[in-house]
Amino acid sequence: MAWTWFHRLGSPPYIYGLAVRLTPWFAWSAALCILAGTYGGLFLAPADYQQGDDFRIIYVHAPSAWMSLMVYTTMAVSAAVGLIWRIKVSHAVAAACAPIGASFTLVALVTGSLWGYRMWGTYWEWDPRLTSELILFFLYLGYMGLRSSIDDTQRADRASAVLAVVGVVNVPIIHFSVMWWNSLHQAPSVMQLAAPTMPASMLIPLLLMFLGFTLMFAALLLVRLRAEILSRERTANWIREAVAS
Repeated sequence: MAWTWFHRLGSPPYIYGLAVRLTPWFAWSAALCILAGTYGGLFLAPADYQQGDDFRIIYVHAPSAWMSLMVYTTMAVSAAVGLIWRIKVSHAVAAACAPIGASFTLVALVTGSLWGYRMWGTYWEWDPRLTSELILFFLYLGYMGLRSSIDDTQRADRASAVLAVVGVVNVPIIHFSVMWWNSLHQAPSVMQLAAPTMPASMLIPLLLMFLGFTLMFAALLLVRLRAEILSRERTANWIREAVAS
């Protein structure tokens, strides 16, 4: 039974139909969470006693930075599954993840630079967290560039998958960089083993934004995955049937 379920996840028609059904649920849930989190972060949360209202950029910066790591991990795992079990849909998932992850990483870098200017007086420092996040952005770009440079889809899948799997070593480096090295970047205040150091009035909107960004990633991934499957399976009979229906 478990193997049958796993086999269905490798079926392009099944995954395409599942993506069509699930996309609206994730999209609307993401919109509601992000709207609630934005309202709470901008209007209900009090100003920080040190940073004032400048801290409110955290409601975009922190979820974007978190998603940059989550998306890359998803991409690397999907690529590894595609390499090991030769499941084409897994490669399609990895390919669909890359532009989304690059976008989240760019937003994290830009918002982090703006926040850094207000807190540190400079837009950029070669801080361990900032530098490793920039490397992550280049890994996304390298993955997409490598895929687009190879015309044969199967060769592109294998080559880019190897890059994604090797590059995943950067994910724990980013996460633990503020603890391993002397860093300007503040230590974790939410994702830590001890209780979060933020008050509930600030924390709840932030958690809503984390959830909203995660659901938004799921919705965007399903949309891009559908497009990727259509591109890969454009000559298959089930595509014509799906379009006709």
